[in-house]
Amino acid sequence: MDSLAHQIKPLLLTLLLPPVPALLLIALGALLLWRQRRRSGAALVLLGLAGAWLMSCEGTAQWLNRHLLQAPPALDAQQAEAFHQRSRERHDVAVLVLGGGSRDYVPEYAGPSLGLITLERLRYGVWLSRRVEAPLGFTGGIGWTARSKIYTEAMVAERVAREEFRQPLRWSEGRSRDTRENAALSLPLLSAAGVRSILLVTHVQHMPRALQAFRDAAAREQSPIEVTPAPMGLVLDGMSSWEDWCPDEQGLMGVRYAVYEWLGSLAGH
Repeated sequence: MDSLAHQIKPLLLTLLLPPVPALLLIALGALLLWRQRRRSGAALVLLGLAGAWLMSCEGTAQWLNRHLLQAPPALDAQQAEAFHQRSRERHDVAVLVLGGGSRDYVPEYAGPSLGLITLERLRYGVWLSRRVEAPLGFTGGIGWTARSKIYTEAMVAERVAREEFRQPLRWSEGRSRDTRENAALSLPLLSAAGVRSILLVTHVQHMPRALQAFRDAAAREQSPIEVTPAPMGLVLDGMSSWEDWCPDEQGLMGVRYAVYEWLGSLAGH
């Protein structure tokens, strides 16, 4: 049953993620118009067009981040300095990056590489690790919907961190398949190494779900580790300019990501 659910998941996501819901409304409206139900058909077409527009705007993406996901703010300079001091005095701080996808073969590299989302997270994790002088860890295996992959995200991240960022990983966890398993498998690893405080790195849209997963896992395992969010990919404003309410590729990607994370929260994964 679990296997069947994960096979159906890609289809459900396709139907639920923007802009497909808006396109379905337009198609249904066109069908009603064809069947001479002009008032209801026209209403659905207009609703679908408005939805397609808003689903492609940066302003919509930022509104969803703030009000639907209630994403936390970026780690500020004062917080970073406090972790820097703790790391130097107690040596129990770690920066942990969550994986977000990889590719088994990228032609220009003639081999595996990290997806853009994971690469952005790792870049910030490396920077933050150097900023607070704390060791760097990574968690990410092969997701439920990518079972044909050969390399885990952690395997690829180890190479990229070492060769491209010149910052070797201290810890690497590659068995997890989703955010809950990221937490369940990485916390014992870090706890055994004496870590008592984690700076958790992931995209701002993913952070509410990730933070909840880690705090739930810490409570379940009675782990002494404190988890502090260090989100990345934030936008300073994104809602005040008229251009923020004009459709573009970045807006569509942002809305899709926010809706995806909201659905993940509802599903508890």
